[in-house]
Amino acid sequence: MSALDPLPVATAPPKERVAYLDNARYWVMLLVVIGHSLTEYVVMDSAKALYTWIYLFHMPFFILISGYTARHYIGDFRQIRRIVSTLIVPYLLVETSLQLITRHYDNEPKTLMILSPQWLGWFLAALFLWRITTPIWRALKYPITTSIVISLLAGLIEIPNVLALPKVLALLPFWVIGLHMNRELFLRLGDWRIRIVSAITLALAFVFCELYSADWTTQWLLWKDRYDEPPLDATAWEGMMTRGELLLVGAVLTFATLSLIPRSRSFTTVLGGRTFYCYLLHGYIIILLDRELDLWSTFEEYGATAVAVFALAAIVVANLLMTKPVATVFRPLFEPKLTWLFREAEPPSVRVPADTVAPDQAPVRAP
Repeated sequence: MSALDPLPVATAPPKERVAYLDNARYWVMLLVVIGHSLTEYVVMDSAKALYTWIYLFHMPFFILISGYTARHYIGDFRQIRRIVSTLIVPYLLVETSLQLITRHYDNEPKTLMILSPQWLGWFLAALFLWRITTPIWRALKYPITTSIVISLLAGLIEIPNVLALPKVLALLPFWVIGLHMNRELFLRLGDWRIRIVSAITLALAFVFCELYSADWTTQWLLWKDRYDEPPLDATAWEGMMTRGELLLVGAVLTFATLSLIPRSRSFTTVLGGRTFYCYLLHGYIIILLDRELDLWSTFEEYGATAVAVFALAAIVVANLLMTKPVATVFRPLFEPKLTWLFREAEPPSVRVPADTVAPDQAPVRAP
């Protein structure tokens, strides 16, 4: 193939959206937006319990689902092009604009640190790194065990925040688990007995957070600090044990939530197909409402009532950001076609030598 030949594209046809996965994306996105809306209220016991409960599993859940949907990544033309248009471009847009906005209001960061994500951009950076390393995790003999060891050891050393690397390594096991999930495992989770146990497990976890989270350090739930630095201030052994417990709890609550996700199509299926826009946009709304209107400080005196109101408002905002008009307006920005950037792809085909084709057989083409 010469330098000017078209590049080969994936041989697999576009996949039909799965209602179960879009339903899962919808519900986890609600948790993401609610969690971010309560960040300013973590100092309040009434908010800290709900915040802790959400943060125990909402990103593990999101990451596992993302890993499952990326399990066939091999780095072909179509996949590379999609990485650029739906991860790299949105990352650069969101991270640059959010850093400019926060510098305007808070005078921080002093200089733009585009490769050091400060907030929402970390997940796009993580998806990029996890996805391009997917063939490695598919090839290893003990991928899940290896990823857990990496996660536990990552907190022992200083790791620069380049492309959110501390969080990428810490949360890696959930991505790898997702890569090795299959349809049969998801179906088993729908058994009514498992669903009953799952509902009880999630309820008990919430009660446990209500009773004991007041004394916990929520910074553990951000998965980015070194064990021995403030505010964690843990020994190496304590740090690895705590992170190990969080990995286990995150996995248990993730599977419990997965078992309760509806399998049939509904309005959540349609909205769940547009969570990408909700994730990228809700941060702007939170920052502007906080900095311009000082909304969270204004309502802080109302305690639990304020927490409930902001949680409900977060649900409304999340649903609005998953509507079709929002997707229509922002798709050219966050999912550009970039036809001017990429070379033409070669149509997928499998060439069969003439002497191998039976007389009554047509040349075989990839499905």
